[in-house]
Amino acid sequence: MKPGVSDLLLHIQNEILEAVTSGDPLRDIADLLCRRIENLVPTIVCSVLTVDPDQKLHPLAGPSLPDAYSEALDGIEAGPTVGSCGTAAYRGEPVIVSDIESDPLWADFKALALPLGLRACWSTPIKSRDGRVVGTFAFYYKTVRTPDELERRIVQTCVHLCAIAIEHEQVQARDYKLAYFDALTGLSNRTRFDEMLCRRVHDQAAFGLLLVDIDHLKSVNDTMGHLLGDFVIKSVANMIGKDRPGETAFRLGGDEFAVIIDGVTTAEGLAGAAQGILHRTSGPVTAGLDTLFPSVTIGGALFGADGVEANMLRQNADFALYHAKETDRGGYVQFRPELRTSIIDRIRAIRNVDAALAEGRITAYYQPIAQLASSEVVGLEALVRMTDLQGGVSPAGDFAAAFSDTKIASRVTEKMLNQVASDIREWLDLGIPVEHVGINVTTGDFQYGNLQAKIEACFAKQDVPLKHIVLEVNESVFMGGSDQFVAKAVKRLRDKGLLVALDDFGTGYASLTHLISFPVDVIKIDRSFVGALANGKASSVIVAAIMDMANRLDMRVIAEGIESLEQVRQLSELGCQFGQGYLFGKPVSAADIRELLLEQHRRAHTRSGIYPSWY
Repeated sequence: MKPGVSDLLLHIQNEILEAVTSGDPLRDIADLLCRRIENLVPTIVCSVLTVDPDQKLHPLAGPSLPDAYSEALDGIEAGPTVGSCGTAAYRGEPVIVSDIESDPLWADFKALALPLGLRACWSTPIKSRDGRVVGTFAFYYKTVRTPDELERRIVQTCVHLCAIAIEHEQVQARDYKLAYFDALTGLSNRTRFDEMLCRRVHDQAAFGLLLVDIDHLKSVNDTMGHLLGDFVIKSVANMIGKDRPGETAFRLGGDEFAVIIDGVTTAEGLAGAAQGILHRTSGPVTAGLDTLFPSVTIGGALFGADGVEANMLRQNADFALYHAKETDRGGYVQFRPELRTSIIDRIRAIRNVDAALAEGRITAYYQPIAQLASSEVVGLEALVRMTDLQGGVSPAGDFAAAFSDTKIASRVTEKMLNQVASDIREWLDLGIPVEHVGINVTTGDFQYGNLQAKIEACFAKQDVPLKHIVLEVNESVFMGGSDQFVAKAVKRLRDKGLLVALDDFGTGYASLTHLISFPVDVIKIDRSFVGALANGKASSVIVAAIMDMANRLDMRVIAEGIESLEQVRQLSELGCQFGQGYLFGKPVSAADIRELLLEQHRRAHTRSGIYPSWY
């Protein structure tokens, strides 16, 4: 190689490598290389094509070729007779065509080249480190000829530079994909969402934000496995992320997605976009022999009306989603200012209960259940109490909002189960013939799916038979999930010897229906009926009907909220035998209830040795 050419080629090489390390776009680098080589060897025309994974050709650079020529090559699949470049990509080796007009490799393409005065073409494949063909580098000639030794040396250098540039671009693209796209669904990820949300806020663009949550995905994972759960996530992602003008979908993680709706300025417009997503995600998905019907819940916030900062807008959409999951599963809720107060109160309650659990400040208090005729204690209900740092005791109603968190609810129930089992063990060891203790369970306990195992473990540890336990379940638990799901769980527990009580009976719109689908042993009449007995005939008629129904179904009845002897008289006349309320005792600590039970046991033993039972 001539010394002057060698120096120029070295200079070109350094210039190209500097452009690569500077992060210049691949197309600009390839164009620069072609221009420099064409200046170095004026008799040739340079071209660089890329080859995609489907073996299709795509023009990258060809500054001296007409745009129409390059566009004609775009998308052509490499093959054994696809000109010089397509054949070189197909064979993985250089292809020299000295005469385009007569060579069969160009039979289908010479009509493109010859009118441009291109008479010969030499193409060399560009390969990655693992040997894949990722592009081609070509010299076109204006005369019928083959390359000389100098041109071969130049091409060798150029192919090497192209390989470096293309690989650098692919690494950057791969890194970008890892950084900004979700591996499971292919949607943009949380990082890209944060950037795009901030960009739109900065640009003061009109848009709305929807947060989308897949309903009951944990149940799918727990019952059918995480592979099927991942399939549901991908299926929902495909439904949400379908190409729709002005909508950009992101997977934030787990079962949560975000969708930015560009151009929307009204609540009605945002609601319309949300309804579109609800409609698209309402169909069945099939995986092998399994057919599932996933659903999603959506919360939304409108830029401007519901927040002018990215964090505030995201938080308000989150509040709306949280509220939707609590009140309108499978539906859509847009942020309203009042949601912020109620949800912040809920979050505060969750944090307080979480701290109390960690510090041992959650405990069981016990309220007597009495025989109306004698006022003797025949059972107990364990009620959760939280002690504050100053020693004050709060009833469950003060922190009931925390139980919307299924994890907190499950942990509280486990704490109660352990204490009740320990207390019953102590009472039995003292000779107190405890019959039954009621324990409230929540929707979260059933959703976690391990309630039975948890109960069995807690009471086995204390060697306490399960017959002493009454699970108290109110209608909100039934309505918190599939009736059949909870019904099956309740049946399994009853099969283990536990009794089940339907708490606050009469307050739910479908309580009678639940007596059909949920076999229970005890009905607890809500305090609202007991308190209204003195006000007229209606409550008496309802209580009498409940008593008649319970007797026919072989169920026991306990009246709640009894505060006066007059209520005892009225209930007794209606056939009710057992009651609970301040008349018989307020909820007290385990130590206080132990003394009450010991005293009653001593009296009963003195009289007849028979301890009353309510079942």
